[in-house]
Amino acid sequence: MDLLLPAALLAFLVPITLIDLDRRIIPNRLTGAAAVVALVLVALVDPSSAPERLAAAGLAGGAFLVVALVSPAGMGMGDVKLVAMLGLYLGAAVAVAVVVALAAGTVAGLAIVVRRGVLVGRRATMPFGPFLALGGAVAVFAGPALLDLYARAI
Repeated sequence: MDLLLPAALLAFLVPITLIDLDRRIIPNRLTGAAAVVALVLVALVDPSSAPERLAAAGLAGGAFLVVALVSPAGMGMGDVKLVAMLGLYLGAAVAVAVVVALAAGTVAGLAIVVRRGVLVGRRATMPFGPFLALGGAVAVFAGPALLDLYARAI
């Protein structure tokens, strides 16, 4: 039973990544269905974690919503919905997913700037969904351990 949530999340992240890479859109049908599946699985498998997961979804989604509203050209609403959905699956470990996504996106952006030059590279765009999916996968496998490591370090 403990594998149901991670397996469902990873099953949704694969098509979300492929579609975002191909069409630069994260379909509401997928994020909506994934959110419903998360809520049902949490209710069945670990109902005591529901408040944490709902809070994580709200906080992560809310933070990304602010960014999307301030800079609509830089962040899409699909990314907002995806990170909120990740919060439902990951709970507090959504922080790990976001940090990994931001780090990977930064590295990719720097690689584009190095390859194309600053003037062209600064104008380049790339979908952020695959980076969030990578962060989600890392959080599935190492999220709680990384959060624990961070908590011990401070």
